[in-house]
Amino acid sequence: MKLYSIITLLLLCLSAMNASAQCENVLEMCEKHFSEEFISDGQTYRAFLYNDQIAEFDLTLFSGNTYRFASCSGDQDGNLVFRLFDQEKNQLFSNQDFSNSAYWDFAVESTIDVTVEAQLDVNKIESGCAVLLIGFKK
Repeated sequence: MKLYSIITLLLLCLSAMNASAQCENVLEMCEKHFSEEFISDGQTYRAFLYNDQIAEFDLTLFSGNTYRFASCSGDQDGNLVFRLFDQEKNQLFSNQDFSNSAYWDFAVESTIDVTVEAQLDVNKIESGCAVLLIGFKK
């Protein structure tokens, strides 16, 4: 029984290490969508998703700024759907309306609290690390 527990723990550790390594690769791919004119907000929004799971991230966008959202999962662009919602849950944007574009720029006229939802496009990928990077224009 003790050997079974040790093997199970070892498999869980190896799985976590693999997921972490996968997220690092996705992060590197996603960073390519930032040019020198955008500065990262210093956060990495990530989640390991299966099938139709949704990750939610709450943030504040400040007036007078242009933000770039870059979204990645898997080994190619277009695998991740992201949506922006205001505090009343009104959808403000979905990259799904633009062929799951890997990045999008938003000019913010007034400060707003938003929720960003990220979900895998299950027609392209069934599980993986979802990475969302947000930056603002210099």
